[in-house]
Amino acid sequence: MLYQLLYPLSKYISGFNLFRYITFRMAYATVTAMLISFLFGNVFIEMLKRYQVKENIRTDGPKTHLMKEGTPTMGGLLILISIIIPSLFWADLSNRYIQLILLVTLWLGGLGFMDDYLKAKRKERKGLVARKKFIGQIALGLILGTILYLYPPDPNFTTATDLPFFKNYYLSFGILYIPFVVLVITGASNAVNLTDGLDGLAIGLVGICALTFAGLCYVTGRIDFSRYLNIQYLHGAGELAVFCGALMGACLGFLWFNANPAKVFMGDTGALALGGALGALALLVKKEMLLVIIGGVFVLEAASVIIQVIYFKMTGKRVFKMAPLHHHFELSGWKEQQVVVRFWILGVICALLTLSTLKIR
Repeated sequence: MLYQLLYPLSKYISGFNLFRYITFRMAYATVTAMLISFLFGNVFIEMLKRYQVKENIRTDGPKTHLMKEGTPTMGGLLILISIIIPSLFWADLSNRYIQLILLVTLWLGGLGFMDDYLKAKRKERKGLVARKKFIGQIALGLILGTILYLYPPDPNFTTATDLPFFKNYYLSFGILYIPFVVLVITGASNAVNLTDGLDGLAIGLVGICALTFAGLCYVTGRIDFSRYLNIQYLHGAGELAVFCGALMGACLGFLWFNANPAKVFMGDTGALALGGALGALALLVKKEMLLVIIGGVFVLEAASVIIQVIYFKMTGKRVFKMAPLHHHFELSGWKEQQVVVRFWILGVICALLTLSTLKIR
């Protein structure tokens, strides 16, 4: 919005030329998102308390979590507001990449909201049944996949994706790119949702991923940097760095209230939206395979659940003391804060490994 309104005025007032620069708008999108969280966080939490929007803790989980019963949930609404408003203010809203990433974020945020509403207000413990949740995720994946396949945001945008650590090697999906998009969106959103089980864990990891994607989006949208790094150049993709800035600021702002002991939980409203946003970012800058490394901790969390379920059905025994993986370490004697910080460290290592792939080929 500000880009469309103020940048044209640079012809008359040179100071408005600052709005031309993605780095400037990304920085202020980050600051704006943090300010929204800080200024309205306590008010929002009090509103959730007033309307009795509280978390119901599962009784089969770690016993230390029972004291969290009644903590306000659906804090993902604050995250969404902190992402969307700065994006509307600082991003180029005519940019196709921005339009698509906002579509994914809002769609999955709405899907998560329905789940949280049923659990917190209707007192339906299971919330939105898994089948309906999957239908919503798959429908979004089909829409996004079809758009990217038939109406790509850039002529250079193809169904091929490069492989990490390999130079000039590409995996082309053709028409199968559409179901591949469904897999990425569904997998990413559910992986973050599964990870959201400890105070500050998921939101901190998403913040690390957002910073990493900001760098990837910026260099992908710069013809000079992309040529130097020998990665695919996509005109306009750099604008996604502004969204990443808003995402990072929203994560930092929410972490202020979600750090142990948490004053509010994000719920599915936040978890599904954040996971879907990460998946969409990977798709839009053609870094789909890198998503496995960037979100390495999320992959481990999701894999632990899959392994646990399959192995239990086959043998009647468990591989982990409890899944997802963070609960296994809790039951192994790690304190909650230890699990969170150590998983953050793993997240930073994954981010550094991801960035190293730009040169290691």
